[in-house]
Amino acid sequence: MSNVVIVSGTPGTGKTKIAKIIAKKIKAKYIDINKLIKKNKLSSGYNKKLKTNLVKINKLIPVLVKIIKKRKGNLVIDSHLSHYIPSKYVNKCFVTTCDLKVLKKRLEKRGYNKAKIRENLNSEIFGVCMLDAFVNKHKVRIVDTTKGVKNLDVRKLLR
Repeated sequence: MSNVVIVSGTPGTGKTKIAKIIAKKIKAKYIDINKLIKKNKLSSGYNKKLKTNLVKINKLIPVLVKIIKKRKGNLVIDSHLSHYIPSKYVNKCFVTTCDLKVLKKRLEKRGYNKAKIRENLNSEIFGVCMLDAFVNKHKVRIVDTTKGVKNLDVRKLLR
């Protein structure tokens, strides 16, 4: 049986770095949901104020489940939307978190506008991704990336 690992969290908290490290460690195929959304034209519009694509989860999840069912080896799925995948298809769920001051600097460095930064800071303050992951019955492991991921013990993380 193959492992399906999802990595969720507020944008800027280190999801992609963690997901790629895990994928390399367990020799898994890495899936960036944002690329999947573009490839499969799953966007339902664009929010100009936040400069972001709008996604209908009810269209995205069946595409992801189909990929999971077809896959023979390990998968690591990276996105702040990955926690919407039904828990019965997921072996491990990691949610990245970060100190708000550090997160704000990361988002500013990405060139996010003030509205988008505020939305993401609010998401982190209220633990939106973490709460959604719990609501969707995932066994959540929290990874604090405030100090970066260089000294992250992946073996310990995957136990």
